[in-house]
Amino acid sequence: MTVSAPTRGTEGAATLEAANRVGAYLERVAYRGYDPFDVLSSPLFRLPALRSARLPRFAAQQVWRRLPLNLRPLLRVPLGYNPVTLALALQGHAYLAAAEPEKAEGHRARAEFLLQELDRLRSQAWSGACWGYDFDWESRYARFPAGTPTVVATGIVSNALFTAWERFGLEQAYTLCESACSFVIRDLNRSPGDGDTFCWSYSPLDTNCVLNATMKGARLCAQIFSVNGDSELRETAEATVRYVCERQLPGGSWPYSIGDARKWSDNFHTAYVLDCLDEYESRTGDSQLADAKLSGWRYYRTNFFTDDFVPKYFDTSLYPIDATACAQSILTLCRFGDAQSALRVARWTAEHMVQADGSVLYQRLRRRVNAISYIRWSAAAAFCGLSRAALASA
Repeated sequence: MTVSAPTRGTEGAATLEAANRVGAYLERVAYRGYDPFDVLSSPLFRLPALRSARLPRFAAQQVWRRLPLNLRPLLRVPLGYNPVTLALALQGHAYLAAAEPEKAEGHRARAEFLLQELDRLRSQAWSGACWGYDFDWESRYARFPAGTPTVVATGIVSNALFTAWERFGLEQAYTLCESACSFVIRDLNRSPGDGDTFCWSYSPLDTNCVLNATMKGARLCAQIFSVNGDSELRETAEATVRYVCERQLPGGSWPYSIGDARKWSDNFHTAYVLDCLDEYESRTGDSQLADAKLSGWRYYRTNFFTDDFVPKYFDTSLYPIDATACAQSILTLCRFGDAQSALRVARWTAEHMVQADGSVLYQRLRRRVNAISYIRWSAAAAFCGLSRAALASA
């Protein structure tokens, strides 16, 4: 959808300043830092008793991501270097190059560095380019050793690469995206739906049916189809998009997953589905699912924001006010043409989540603040979202 672009005023200038402050922070720490889910990188969890103990490992992650004090140095958790962090930064620089054209060459240079790093950090031994997290991750229904490629990480990275290719003309970025389609099509498992529909697995190691995850695979296939015209990519994307739309609830929302207990609807995972659905439609010209998109957008816009444009975490509750939810809200509001609301969310984010040194709070809860600045979840996400808002105000 076409995004309106209001003339940059005080609000837009403040958003641009906040974006650049967060970008400077990311560069200052060399894109390295902690993650809400990185506690299993501690040597403690390499001990025989904990190396394969699923419940203690899962419980440790859940506890440590909620702690307001960063005790990771005590457990010797190393600073991480996550491909998704680099991808979100790359996407942010692509937006800022257009938002402040007088600095476009500097943003391009930074993008070229991030592109080379993403190429270097690919997970190896799969059918195409792919990426995972740099830490072991114990989910409720699967285990992902560090470096295990997932459709989520690959989808976020490839979307940033595609954005960089379109805005900077970086051919290497497109080549990596085209290669990533082979990973998605050849290596991910498929859970069948009705007819020829299916849901891609989260990774090659599981069969989880996570709706926003499979949509990221569909978005990638649609993007590359729009360039090379490969009909297999379009048909495959359509099949999984229809799977997701057939599971939309009557009010317009989507559950997080199918076939297990994760039935909640939250801000940023709903936004991911909407962004990918809109990108699929625009890249393929397939408008058969426009009603599902419109219903989902209306549900999202009505249920995930307060009257003061503070992003709610769940459709039923405000807290925790989360850095990724703030950032993704900005991206989705811009994509669906509501730039004025996006700028109001960006202003709130800049005032209440971004710190003076450019670090970004993880979460605001009802009675306390978790001020840990997680590099992927908080800082890189906020940089990308604020940069998009700055472009909308240009």
